[in-house]
Amino acid sequence: MLVHILVVKPQAESRDGTMDAGQPKRILIGKVGLDGHDRGAKFIVRALRNAGYEVIYTGIRRTPEQIVRTAVDEDVDAIGLSLLSGAHKELFTRVAELLETEQAEGIMLFAGGIIPEQDIPYLKSLGFRHVFTPGTPLSEILRALEAELANQPAAGSEADS
Repeated sequence: MLVHILVVKPQAESRDGTMDAGQPKRILIGKVGLDGHDRGAKFIVRALRNAGYEVIYTGIRRTPEQIVRTAVDEDVDAIGLSLLSGAHKELFTRVAELLETEQAEGIMLFAGGIIPEQDIPYLKSLGFRHVFTPGTPLSEILRALEAELANQPAAGSEADS
């Protein structure tokens, strides 16, 4: 079930550096594969909403195709994938490949979950800007995403045209 809730951020910066009221950054949070543990993902969803982002949570057990289709259809600025099952290399690779096929490489990728330290360089080589592992302080996650998204125009803004 796709849940789409709009939280209006007071102001978002557009590509030309001007403030664009009413254009919050849009982030899709997805649980890809058969992993049904979603407490961490739901925690991040709530934190991002509280920080003023518009968040689309896809729910659990989504395919890479469903994640990418939803991201493209919803015109998101970023995709955050959560996985605890150990299938991150295969599933996250497929998401990155599908984004390229859809010519949507501009969507910023980040990940979280049980991801071995030795796999993080591989995920970064796929284009994942950040990989958050258990114990990462929420403030660090929010700062990292804010820094990444501050340089992108809000999804659907005139700067995208």
